[in-house]
Amino acid sequence: MKLFQQLLVAPAALGLLAPLTASASDVNLDAISNYSDNSLEIDANSFKQKPSNNILLSGGEGLVESSDFTGGFSETTTASFGVDFLLGAVDGADSEVTTFDYQMGIGLETSFTGEDSLSATIDIGNASSAVGGEDGLNFDTTSDALTLDGLTYTFPLGGATVMVGDNTDISAVYTGACAYSSFTDYMGNCGTGNSVGVGGNGVTAAMSYAFDSGFSLAGGVSSTQITDDDPGVVTGLLTEEGTDTYGIEAAYTADSWGVSVAYADDETNTYWGINGMYAFDFATLSAGVESEDSGAATAEGFFVGLSFPEVGAGSFDIGMGTTGNFADGDEETYIYEASYAYPVNDGMTITPGVYIREGSGTTADQTGFAVKTSFSF
Repeated sequence: MKLFQQLLVAPAALGLLAPLTASASDVNLDAISNYSDNSLEIDANSFKQKPSNNILLSGGEGLVESSDFTGGFSETTTASFGVDFLLGAVDGADSEVTTFDYQMGIGLETSFTGEDSLSATIDIGNASSAVGGEDGLNFDTTSDALTLDGLTYTFPLGGATVMVGDNTDISAVYTGACAYSSFTDYMGNCGTGNSVGVGGNGVTAAMSYAFDSGFSLAGGVSSTQITDDDPGVVTGLLTEEGTDTYGIEAAYTADSWGVSVAYADDETNTYWGINGMYAFDFATLSAGVESEDSGAATAEGFFVGLSFPEVGAGSFDIGMGTTGNFADGDEETYIYEASYAYPVNDGMTITPGVYIREGSGTTADQTGFAVKTSFSF
C-alpha cells in the first residue's frame, strides 16, 4: 500500500514544480549580472531607522511642523551623571558596624540661545548610617526614590546673570573663595554654610554681576509657598505665612588669593560670613568665620584647612573647625578630618578619609573611617 500511495503522490508533485520552472525561465539573468556596485550608494545614513510620517494620532495633524522625529535629545542638550559609593564605620556611634551607602545625581542641561541654560538636577540615595548621615558625609537620603533637587533657568541680562527656579540655593550664583575639598559636611563652604553657602526654601530668584577687576556682586531671595488650612489654597510668594530667605555676597578673586563676604536672613536668624583662600607654592590655605544672631544671642564658628594639590598621584586635604556656631558660655565642640583623593582615571576617584567629631555632655567622641568611590560620566 505504501508503494501505491507514493505512485499517486509523484504526479501531483511534478505538477506543482512545473509552474516554478516556467517562472524561473522568465528571470533575466543578464540584468542581474550587470547590476554592479556602481548602482548601489551606501553612506552613514543608509542603516538608520527611517522615521514614520504617521507619528500623530487621529486629529493631531498640524500640531508639529515636521514629522522627522528621531526620538533623541536636541543638539544643545547634555546629560551628566555622578555616583558615590561609601564604605565605612564610626567608632563611638550607636552602631559601630561597617555600612555601605550610595548616592547618585543626574544633571540635565539645555540651551536655547547659546547663552542661557535650563537645568534640572535629580538625586537618589539611601544614606542611613552614621558615616553617611548628617553627622558624617551627609549623603542623599531619598529612600531609593528619584527626587528633583533643583530646576532652574539661567540667562544673561545686560552684563549680569539671572537665575530663577524652584528648590535651588541662592548661593548657586555666588563666587565664594573656598578652595578646600571637604570630606565631611561640616567643612563645606569653609564653615560658612549659612551665609556664603546660603540655601533656598522654595522658589528662588538670584542675580550676579562680575566686574572686570575681579570683584563680583550677587544676591537673591527664596520664598516658600505653603498650603493654607483650606485644602488646595496656596498663600503665595513673599507672604507673612511663608518663610523667606534673603542673601547677598561680595567677592574678590585674584590669581593666588580670594575673599568672600556674605549676609543672609531667614526671618529667624541673620548670618554674617567671610571665607578666603591663599595659594602657596606647596599648598593652599582656606579659612572661614561665621556669626549667627538669633535676636537673643550671638554665636560664632570657624574653619581652617590646608589643601596639598600634588601628593603622589593624588591630592591631600586636612582641616579642623567647629561643629556649628556657638554662643558665649556654650561648650564648643570641634571636628578634625583628613582625606586623600586618588584619581584612578578621568571618571573615577577613590577617596579614603578619617574624621574625629567631639561629643559634649553624655555624647561620646566619634571617629569615622570611610572610603568614598566617585564616578562621573
